Amino acid sequence: MSPPDGAFLSFHEDERRAQELAGQSAERAAIRPFMPEQHRGFFPLLPYLFTATLDTAGAPVASMLWRSAGFVHSPDPVTLRIDALPAAGDPAAPGFATGQPIGPLGLDLTTRRRNRANGRIAAIDDGITVAVEQSFGNCAKYIQTRRPAPHLRSTGATETLSSLDAAARRLIESADTFFVASRSRAGIESDGGLDVSHRGGRPGFVAVDGDMLVVPDFSGNRFFNTLGNLLGDPRAGLLFVDFPTGDLLQLQGTVTIDWNVSDTAVAGAQRSWRVAVERGWRRSGALPFAWAFGDCAPTTLATGTNR
Repeated sequence: MSPPDGAFLSFHEDERRAQELAGQSAERAAIRPFMPEQHRGFFPLLPYLFTATLDTAGAPVASMLWRSAGFVHSPDPVTLRIDALPAAGDPAAPGFATGQPIGPLGLDLTTRRRNRANGRIAAIDDGITVAVEQSFGNCAKYIQTRRPAPHLRSTGATETLSSLDAAARRLIESADTFFVASRSRAGIESDGGLDVSHRGGRPGFVAVDGDMLVVPDFSGNRFFNTLGNLLGDPRAGLLFVDFPTGDLLQLQGTVTIDWNVSDTAVAGAQRSWRVAVERGWRRSGALPFAWAFGDCAPTTLATGTNR
């Protein structure tokens, strides 16, 4: 039996602090301690899932899991079952262990619908069982539509990067989408956890200066889950998808948030944040999909770029 639909969790301390620094606040935290039926019915539609896990030093890593649609499903309102394990060479693999926190993000790029969940890994066997502690939806802003189709690729070995090379910079500078994994700081327990969130804009919205990324922060749902987490623990994991090639670029770094909009800010940005990239991994041909681009979100078209 599901808990009452009106049961909501609170924003944690750093999320509230981020809202104050931004001069904004959400009316309430529409975050439930269980998955409503709408969310439970959504996950089985997806052939891929975005994830946040921790490395051995406790820093977030953003990644993806995939299989045929239906590989993610919910046997009850507080359980998410993922019938897949990390692919070979995934730097996030060590974080997929029993008892470890996990932040799954379901995002249907064909419809712009997305739902997030947070919890802990209850069991690992030929898949992953997640004990869900938080569940909430996100708005469809800045999501570019794409339709995936199965496509076999030749998967290369994982390349470890100590800094951004030319290929990594080209991918980042041409991206209209990326994902950021963050965690709440130690001491924030029941209202905290791991998150992975979507960020989108026009190609070129992320600026690259050596090993520093500058990300404009556009108006969102006013929850400030990601920036709240980064206030408490500035370590972040980033994931860039090269949709034409199926390559994945996973990065880790430290974030500094600029809450003031400057005269040179990207159009539509309300603030920005910088990521000092410290390490990365490139997985060539990792994603077994061919992607047909649809269109940019109307909110994306109202923003500018760093070019």
